[in-house]
Amino acid sequence: MDTPVCLIDTGSEGKLCVQESALQILQKIQEPVVVVAVVGLYRTGKSYLMNRLAGKQTGFALGSTIESKTKGIWMWCVSHPTKAGTTLVLLDTEGLGDVDKGDSKHDTNIFCLAVLLSSTLVYNSRGTIDNRAVEELQFVTELTECIKVKSSDEDADDSSEFVKFFPSFIWAVRDFTLERKIDGKDATENEYLEFALKLKHGTSKKVMEFNLPRECIQKFFPSRTCFTFPFPTAPENVSHLESLDPADLSSEFLDVTDRFCKLVFHESRVKKLKDGITVNGRVLSHLVKMYVDTISSGAVPCLENAVIAMAMIENESAVKEGLQVYKSGMEKLKDSFPVELKDVSSEHQHLSSLATQTFMKRSFRDTDGKYLKSLEENINKLFDGYLCQNEQASKRRCEDLLSLLSEPMTEKLNQGFYAKPGGYDLFCKDLEDIVKNYNNQANKEVKAEEVLEEFLKQKSVESKAILQADKKLTEKEKKIKEEIEKTALLEQEIKAKEEKQRQLEEKMEAERKSNKESMRQMKEKMDEEIRLQREEAERAMDSKLREQADLLEKGFQEKADRMSQEMEVFKRQNAEAERNRAREFAEMLDNSNKRHEESMAMMMQQSREQMQAIQEMNARSSDGCCIL
Repeated sequence: MDTPVCLIDTGSEGKLCVQESALQILQKIQEPVVVVAVVGLYRTGKSYLMNRLAGKQTGFALGSTIESKTKGIWMWCVSHPTKAGTTLVLLDTEGLGDVDKGDSKHDTNIFCLAVLLSSTLVYNSRGTIDNRAVEELQFVTELTECIKVKSSDEDADDSSEFVKFFPSFIWAVRDFTLERKIDGKDATENEYLEFALKLKHGTSKKVMEFNLPRECIQKFFPSRTCFTFPFPTAPENVSHLESLDPADLSSEFLDVTDRFCKLVFHESRVKKLKDGITVNGRVLSHLVKMYVDTISSGAVPCLENAVIAMAMIENESAVKEGLQVYKSGMEKLKDSFPVELKDVSSEHQHLSSLATQTFMKRSFRDTDGKYLKSLEENINKLFDGYLCQNEQASKRRCEDLLSLLSEPMTEKLNQGFYAKPGGYDLFCKDLEDIVKNYNNQANKEVKAEEVLEEFLKQKSVESKAILQADKKLTEKEKKIKEEIEKTALLEQEIKAKEEKQRQLEEKMEAERKSNKESMRQMKEKMDEEIRLQREEAERAMDSKLREQADLLEKGFQEKADRMSQEMEVFKRQNAEAERNRAREFAEMLDNSNKRHEESMAMMMQQSREQMQAIQEMNARSSDGCCIL
């Protein structure tokens, strides 16, 4: 994108609405996205920072008046400067605290959306991180009412799980003029932030009000960083950074801004959903739409519901993508029809594996295997269809070949060439030559034996007429030759059945190999999802342990004890979630195996019936030989 666009706007009735043109831009991004959102009071220079993160001096609207310039949420997608194969999505939000808006809930919604959509949240403020600055970040205390993790119990407090999904937090302090010292000693920016978030001891209402926003920041954003900007060197009559021309800024300030950008790029992770699912532009577009629609309806966004809804959308699309991969590959092979069965089976196995791989890359949370089953069933239907088309093409080619080879015989029949003594032997010799030439040219065709069987049956009518009319042969000789011809027809019928049996066995082998590959890919996918789920839980637990250690160090024994209880519950929930996931995967594998066994059982039954028919024909053939 050369310039930013409005992603979320405010409608005529004050409701948030999504801009479809911006969603279309996101939907084209197949790469993973790093989403950096900036929030803060209006007129604090958020847009300037976002322009610098985009590597530009201009882009997001800057203003020099007391009015809030940015309305809603604006988006700028650029290539990530340090993470190859990743898109950086910058979200510039409407300034908080603008009294002209009239609706305080609007600010909460903007802040809530920034938290839900971003992987890094930059909170921009001016001056120092004092009590007033912390209080201005009151929206963090409302997150428990504005966001739910699970949909199962609306009244339950599941904010302890926010740490799994919330973005990393960077507090950018602009126009910073103080010395960073704590108890007379130099302090780092992060030490300065932690000192500002230090809790007070006591249970009075005033202390609790003081501690609440600090506790929420510590609890919800364990990965937090501070960055301070010195007051820029600028002409005396300019009071706002946004009004400054880059040439008016000191090289020192520009260097600091560059360091800030490097910090953001380093700290920012790829956006992920619950269970560690990677978000690309397409998925982000769906999340934006779902969250905005939910908030506009007056409901509370639920992370679990969003994942379930996303899973349905993505899994349906994953099935379509997988089928398209299979179908496009088979359509190319179809241009070469007819081909040998082994060629069709080999390409089916290869494309079936690619289709499953394509499905696995996009799908997630297919807990009952419903979508994988749909993919397999549709691929099998398509495979049967292509087998049928190949057989029809083979049948046409074989019929055309026989028609061409038998043209001289047809001409002789029309001329009455065989209607003379010894004509039957001449007819048999010509027919033998046709069969020999046909077998040489059509020996690899899937319908070669079946078409030849039908051709010989048709010719047997003419053969009987010529045999009966041949005065050179005695009645006894005619009977012997008739039996010989019957035996030959039966043998050809057996050949056709045996070829059918061989093709069925080849198809069964292809089915076994495809199923084996599908099971392997499924197992890999399951192992990966469980690994991501475990890593997510471990990161969250590490954050809680650090928070508890910090509370103990600062003498908050009671709060630390409560944290211990909370962590025990958290551990049990994570262990149960992992067991449930493993059980779901085991059931999914079991169901896939059952479907394969059912399919194989049907083919085995068909195979047994064909073998029985062949054995019966062989017995009849043996009886005929004994008679002769």
